[in-house]
Amino acid sequence: MSTRRRFPASLYRDGVEPDARFSLANERTFLAWIRTALALLAGGVALEALRLGLHPGLRLAASLALILAATVAAVRAWTGWLRNERALRADAPLPSPALILPLVIALVVVGILLVLGVVLA
Repeated sequence: MSTRRRFPASLYRDGVEPDARFSLANERTFLAWIRTALALLAGGVALEALRLGLHPGLRLAASLALILAATVAAVRAWTGWLRNERALRADAPLPSPALILPLVIALVVVGILLVLGVVLA
């Protein structure tokens, strides 16, 4: 193992170095979650900033739900990368993606809010 410092140090102290292809795939998954978070954040900000012809309260609720989902997705990106990398280093099964269903539910709620916002505008 390399003597250079790596972040987070607690992760790299244990286990063995996995095949680089698996670590790189884990990094690509992390970046996909970050892109998802960024898109959700942009959608939430744009929805409120553009002041579309939606019911104002429902528009705000949908914007806040998107921004909250973006924040959760960004945190999930980090924790998911960390959990997966630990599993790879321990040659253990990968953990299940715990946040997929809550994210789907959040997007369904946002969709319902937007439909109601159009209908009630």
